[in-house]
Amino acid sequence: MLKMLEPYILTFIPIFVAVDAIGNIPLFISLTEAATKKQKRKIITESVTTATVVAILFMFVGKWVLRFIGITIPDFQIAGGVLLFVISVRLLLPGASKSVLSNGHDKDIGVFPLGTPLITGPAVLTTTLMMLDSFGIMPTFVSLSVNMLIMWITLAKADFIIRLVGISGTRALSKIMYILLAAIGVMMVRRGILGCIG
Repeated sequence: MLKMLEPYILTFIPIFVAVDAIGNIPLFISLTEAATKKQKRKIITESVTTATVVAILFMFVGKWVLRFIGITIPDFQIAGGVLLFVISVRLLLPGASKSVLSNGHDKDIGVFPLGTPLITGPAVLTTTLMMLDSFGIMPTFVSLSVNMLIMWITLAKADFIIRLVGISGTRALSKIMYILLAAIGVMMVRRGILGCIG
């Protein structure tokens, strides 16, 4: 029995680390600070759906597509990092956090940056391809699906964290997370560049 579960356990752990469900909670809180409960539910659904679809599609056609059009994982890292840096700078500007959801971005924030590249980014795409090569389609698919379910649950419970730290604490946390978001963008660009020259 344990031998049968071994491939699933060995694929679940790396994907869990790559998805980083716990680490994405503060980012979700900061990016949806001005959203209503209805908007948050919509954003959660869109983000997890986008992340799952992108990861599954990439799992099945990723290597073929990348090889066909000449795009590498470092290319994904650089592009995603630049986009994250730009959006974090916008969010750090006075009043920007409130305007993000009032000027139409509420339709897109679940797709970018939450769905991709924060949940399903280069780390998840790379890890998924590695697990696929090592353990096959079924363990990788099941582990990916379970991790996305965990991601949905953690985002759905994010309001509890907001109540726990309070409004002032949430605003302070939001500003810190915007800076962290910018740093993540820079890190992704740096890794992409190192991947290109390495």
